[in-house]
Amino acid sequence: MTSSPHAAGPEGEFSAQALLDGLRAQGPAALAAALGDLAHLLQEIAGDPGEAFEIAGRARGEVTDLLGNLQACASAMDALEARSVIALRDITRRDRHVEARDRAAHETGADPSQTTVHDEADGATKDDLSLITRRSPHMAGRTLASAQRLIEVLPRMLDALRTGKISSDVAYTVAGAASGLAPDLAREVDRRLAERLPELDGAGTRRFADAVATIAGELDPEGAALRHRRALTERHVTMRPGQHGMATLSARLSAIDAARIHKRFSLAAERRRAEGAREGHGALMADAFTDTLLGRDEGADPGTLDIGLIITDRALFRPDAGDTAHLEGYGAVPAEAVRAQLRAATAEPADPADDPYGPDGPAVRAELRRLYAHPTSDELVAMDSTARAFPPALRRFLTWRDTTCRGPHCNAAIRQSDHIEPVSRGGPTSVDNGQGLCAHCNKKETSAANVARVDGPDGSGHRVEWTGHSGVSRITTPTPLRWPRRPERERAPAAPPAEDPAAEPGVVVGATTPQARVEAAPTGEERDSDAPDAGRARRVRPSGRRRDRADSADEPDH
Repeated sequence: MTSSPHAAGPEGEFSAQALLDGLRAQGPAALAAALGDLAHLLQEIAGDPGEAFEIAGRARGEVTDLLGNLQACASAMDALEARSVIALRDITRRDRHVEARDRAAHETGADPSQTTVHDEADGATKDDLSLITRRSPHMAGRTLASAQRLIEVLPRMLDALRTGKISSDVAYTVAGAASGLAPDLAREVDRRLAERLPELDGAGTRRFADAVATIAGELDPEGAALRHRRALTERHVTMRPGQHGMATLSARLSAIDAARIHKRFSLAAERRRAEGAREGHGALMADAFTDTLLGRDEGADPGTLDIGLIITDRALFRPDAGDTAHLEGYGAVPAEAVRAQLRAATAEPADPADDPYGPDGPAVRAELRRLYAHPTSDELVAMDSTARAFPPALRRFLTWRDTTCRGPHCNAAIRQSDHIEPVSRGGPTSVDNGQGLCAHCNKKETSAANVARVDGPDGSGHRVEWTGHSGVSRITTPTPLRWPRRPERERAPAAPPAEDPAAEPGVVVGATTPQARVEAAPTGEERDSDAPDAGRARRVRPSGRRRDRADSADEPDH
């Protein structure tokens, strides 16, 4: 903070601390006035910058420093907005309580319930917020709910937002992912996630949502199953009008069904390209989607769909294990969401008439594959190749390990396998030198100043450091199969489960469901990882494209 000539201290001196103390003491009115002056200044500079952005004679660092400080201001403003939204909610509730008591004093009957008054007050707050911020009422309601969670049960995430350690996109994604958690569980998720922030320095919003699901599933396995069953009741299909005569049709489904449907249309698009179509992959997927649903492609045979599902042996056979599954291209899903389907796919019934897959059951029965996890990081490890191009099995392995694009802050699906150290510079075709990327992030040789493998604090883990031309670095890691895990001293003793001959310790399995091959990967014996955080404090730098804080976290983006 710089010294302000407009704030005098108790002895008449001018200081930034005097301004800060004054704003804290005088409340929203003084803060609104100060921000109003600053907003006017910034609006004027943005509208008429004069020579402020003339590039002649200016160093690149001046602009990158400006962007970094703008990002710091934006993060602080987002945190301040959350506090302001809750203050508006509380004042509205207070005023509505006064009005309710006044009405009750002049009318016969009991006072209205506190819940009723709060619901009415929160509805008024949402409408006010919609008008003030120019958001739709639905978006304003989501912002209000997320701000409430940040203030009341996620204080560490709010502090990380305030100090620029995470973006508003991440903060509101975490708040949304914690929406179904009990307050005490959400506070514990907040604490553990804060401890892992250095490891998630380059993670996108999807990785943060996965982290919330993983931690909550470990802490409350039974609750994770209940939340999944409750979420299943909310499945729906919606249409959102677009521009130029287009629209977006979306469906909220179980994760595994959505992944199977997406994979089916992706393969249909590739088949059409092989047959000579020249449209883009996404357009061909849309055509296949339309033709299938409108009955134009009834004779097409979808074949067997290869869906990667990584799941521990414990989660597959022990409902109380607390481990989450990881669905390729999606992220963490409750084991409850896939356990029944996988067990049905892996076990052939004694009576063929009872086969849930009908007469096609033997043809689509699961294929099991054994994979292994690193003893400390719980990342999948294996396989090398001497070929320049990644062979199919190695490409598949990179997809299982990385789950989504390894580019910093990227949430896109993996489309390509990349050599971190290019083959032209001697980089081998191996698991250690490979990563899964989307097409955009695989332009790293021209878009980034440097991309290289770096060692973790204990020498474990597949860590890749991306450095931009402005000197800002982000480190990305794969999604561990069980992350984070509690130390042994924190685990409550559990009764040993009934022995299951199919649950071999240390095995990693894959399964095929009807129309979908599912790869599943248990990690083996229980191991503890208490490696210290490796991050170090950095001055806030730009973290990438900002998105409306009320946008849905269900929509992946780059």
